[in-house]
Amino acid sequence: MKQMGVYFDQTRCTGCYTCAVACKDWHDIDAGPVNWMQIHIIENGRFPNPFVTYMAVPCFQCANPPCVLACPAEAITKREADGIVVVDSEKCLGKGECRSLCFNACPWDVPQFGPDDNARMQKCDLCLERLERGQQTICVEACPMYALDVGPIDQLRAKYGDVVEAKGFSYSERFKPSVTFKPKQRH
Repeated sequence: MKQMGVYFDQTRCTGCYTCAVACKDWHDIDAGPVNWMQIHIIENGRFPNPFVTYMAVPCFQCANPPCVLACPAEAITKREADGIVVVDSEKCLGKGECRSLCFNACPWDVPQFGPDDNARMQKCDLCLERLERGQQTICVEACPMYALDVGPIDQLRAKYGDVVEAKGFSYSERFKPSVTFKPKQRH
């Protein structure tokens, strides 16, 4: 099985949110709390030695996704062909019914629920329809700093290295997120 994954170059990201805005626009997600691509700001230190960096957080397409294991309705599955974790919103019980078990299971808070009382779970699917047409994900195409890449994780690690820790991200050996980084180092 080919496992798709994500590369993020923390040294290039300027926190411009272009990837997040492009994602919302492409997937027609309403303005509001749902963000399939989240940008976390990491600040440490104090003047005159502050440290600021960003962490892009799409779904990391885990090899052993906790959201799949937590879903009582089997609405979340991992595709055998490419390892992409997808949601069947018709099967999802909604946040009121299952108490957001998938959200609570994910260490990176990737599953998203809209503001409605019984909103259905939604999350990044690596622009599955674009990948199936041979196109790159919208976040990768939109990034003006070339800080993102998506592809088979073995190819990404061969190209960029096998660094699985970065500021604002802790790797889980249990869930094995399909990610590699170029982390920003504090100088």
